[in-house]
Amino acid sequence: MKTILFGSWVAVISVGLARAQGKIAAVEAHTLTATDAAHADSTLKMAVLAEVASGYHIEDHKPTLDYLIPTDLKLESNAQITVKNVVYPKGTLRKFTFSDTPLSVYEGEVVVGALLQVAKAAPVGAYALKGKLAYQACNEHACLPPSSVPLEVTVKVVPRNVPLKQVDSDVFRRIPFD
Repeated sequence: MKTILFGSWVAVISVGLARAQGKIAAVEAHTLTATDAAHADSTLKMAVLAEVASGYHIEDHKPTLDYLIPTDLKLESNAQITVKNVVYPKGTLRKFTFSDTPLSVYEGEVVVGALLQVAKAAPVGAYALKGKLAYQACNEHACLPPSSVPLEVTVKVVPRNVPLKQVDSDVFRRIPFD
């Protein structure tokens, strides 16, 4: 009996420590590009495909209430690739027990788009663009500390005479770049 109680106590402490250290992966994310490469002096569509863990939500990029922490895609431009625009999805209004006001949130799969500009003089080669998706995940009862998922996208610049191949069009159809 003592072994069972001790084991249960250790499990409770472990879960508490994991939560305190931010080990709960409430959001996982990765990047995609609309084509397999890009040409110099062109734009390239990029997407961040994020999955919010079941039972959690993250705030809309434009949260309902001023004190809520928005979901924010931050990308570091470089000499060859700059960020022209970021496109966020519209959140879903949900009513939670802790708020009298319905909140605009993201749940499940979330797709954030970015329009990248390849420099006019970008030489042929591969260029990494680093960034992060910042968010605060909450459930029905509490919020985890603000967090972020590190991201990286590699843009392969090819000569103008090399055709570009469309990829992941089902994802990019969902992003209103216009």
